[in-house]
Amino acid sequence: MKERINNIKERIEKAAVECGRKPEDVTLVAVSKTIAARKIKEAFDCGCNIFGENYIQEAGKKIKELADIPISWHFIGHLQSNKAKYAVKLFDLIHSVDSVKLAKALNKEAAKINKVQNILIQVNISGEVTKSGTEADEAESIIKEISKFENVSIRGLMTMPPFFDNSEKVAPYFNGLYRLSKNIEKLDIKNVSMKRLSMGMTQDFEMAIKYGSTLVRIGTAIFGARNV
Repeated sequence: MKERINNIKERIEKAAVECGRKPEDVTLVAVSKTIAARKIKEAFDCGCNIFGENYIQEAGKKIKELADIPISWHFIGHLQSNKAKYAVKLFDLIHSVDSVKLAKALNKEAAKINKVQNILIQVNISGEVTKSGTEADEAESIIKEISKFENVSIRGLMTMPPFFDNSEKVAPYFNGLYRLSKNIEKLDIKNVSMKRLSMGMTQDFEMAIKYGSTLVRIGTAIFGARNV
């Protein structure tokens, strides 16, 4: 695992340097859904300190088991509003907020524990009906509405583009999210930052870095095939 993690970090650094970016501006999120706590501990010992989870119940058990380790937990899966009270207690950053309804629920639950919950707005940049996320042309209005909430803070955008064997084909989707983030940034909306772009996974993270990704979500290249 140490070798795999080092290889990913080297590839992140190389991809960043090749497009004139600072390697330290790209953060590795180790995707640990379905991965046992002992494997997460092993990955932590090998240099990973941010882990992304997809399921509230599964994550809660692992977070409790690994509570003595200084891990930053991110939620990257589809989140239902009725799970908001658990999410705000467990996660430092929620990548997948796709509606005002969900943001409102997170705001309400975060207020109860005196927390400002950092979130990303998930954008369905490809327009695929099977993907979660707000439509690109609705993102601006949704962000303006969510920005009014006092206990959530928008830190950027997230997307999951279509899967392609050839990473060149995914470039337009990453570029689309980057351009959207820059357009929103120009609006200078209070309580909204576009510093973070969560895009890129095992098969295409180098292309995502080229188009401004600051959070790459890597699972398979670290842990191997999923236990599903």
